[in-house]
Amino acid sequence: MKKLKDYSKEELEALNYDDIAYLILEEKKKKMKISDLFKNVCGLLELSEEAYSDLIADFFEMLTTDKRFIQLTDGYWDLKTKHSEKVIIEDDEDEFDEIIEDSEEELDEEKDDYYDEEADDDSEDDLKDLVVIDDEDEEN
Repeated sequence: MKKLKDYSKEELEALNYDDIAYLILEEKKKKMKISDLFKNVCGLLELSEEAYSDLIADFFEMLTTDKRFIQLTDGYWDLKTKHSEKVIIEDDEDEFDEIIEDSEEELDEEKDDYYDEEADDDSEDDLKDLVVIDDEDEEN
């Protein structure tokens, strides 16, 4: 892999800031605060302090949307490939049963809100005036 010192200024200027940050973190092999990381980027590109101030927010947004980076505690950033995600699965059947019972209660409450039993009782009355017309009768 090519080292940062082997890149010409023109090659660095052709790269995005997040690509340069990736190379810096890869080469240094340690986590860095975003301010230090962007100062390194600006140093390589020979950007002014004013450019640093103007672009640091955009750089932060770039890192947050780039899946190669991970934000650690205390403002540190590193490459995601250096960190594994810990997934904790708890097998708590009682909690699961409680969730199901709560869901069933909520469904019963919703049903009560939308279901009108009195409207059901009137359904037979609605049909008493129903007249069935046969197609043959209609033609005559």
